[in-house]
Amino acid sequence: MIKTYILEDLDCAHCAGKIEEDVAKLTGVTKSVVTLLTQKLVVEIEDDKAKALTKEIKKIVKKYEPDVTVIEK
Repeated sequence: MIKTYILEDLDCAHCAGKIEEDVAKLTGVTKSVVTLLTQKLVVEIEDDKAKALTKEIKKIVKKYEPDVTVIEK
């Protein structure tokens, strides 16, 4: 399953890289890509893990960018 999240107001390339790395380490995530230009996080997730991972992804984003709003698409 592929999930897309909008990372509204993300403007730090270093933070985007850290978010991408940390999300990729989550159990159930097979791929994680942050595109700074479009402010999107695209994650490939095992189907049964989607809901639990959304909470973890939001925590990771807030850790590096507290002012970014995560919008599930």
